[in-house]
Amino acid sequence: MTAHFSSPRENVLQLGLHEGMKVADLGAGSGHYARAAAASVGPSGKVYAIDVQEDVLKHLKLNSHAHHQGIIETVWGDIEKLGGIHLRDASLDAAILANTLFQVENRFGLLGEIKRVLKAGGMLMVVDWAGSYGGMGPTPEKVVPEHEAEAFFINGGFHKVKSFRAGPHHYGIIFTSP
Repeated sequence: MTAHFSSPRENVLQLGLHEGMKVADLGAGSGHYARAAAASVGPSGKVYAIDVQEDVLKHLKLNSHAHHQGIIETVWGDIEKLGGIHLRDASLDAAILANTLFQVENRFGLLGEIKRVLKAGGMLMVVDWAGSYGGMGPTPEKVVPEHEAEAFFINGGFHKVKSFRAGPHHYGIIFTSP
């Protein structure tokens, strides 16, 4: 078990996911959040692990437990482009954006795509680096401070539900979609 700076399992509990839900892990990377969500939604649910890097998705698929393989579906797609993640409109109960916001170049494209795929009242969890921490996190100019992330999604029509500590170096915010 590798040491994580934040616990995907604990953070995902903040979303209150339950059996049968459909969730997307946007910018899934190594898939820690996708796996944590899969444990919550169970075999009747579905987790779409979405990333623009195909090799990352292959690795994620290979490293998923057998009992998660039917739940997690890897999707090659661009989260920064409307229609870029190839899921139907209003098809998701929740979306997870973990350690991804600081890498996003087209935030408005991302916002539009999240709004497109979430059901009305669907949940969005944003977890990101609270600082650079001497190079452990993103470079200082790439860090998206919590207040900036919060303002961006609120101005985009989302409603803030709560903030939480997502680990010693991360913040977490839960929103609901309009």
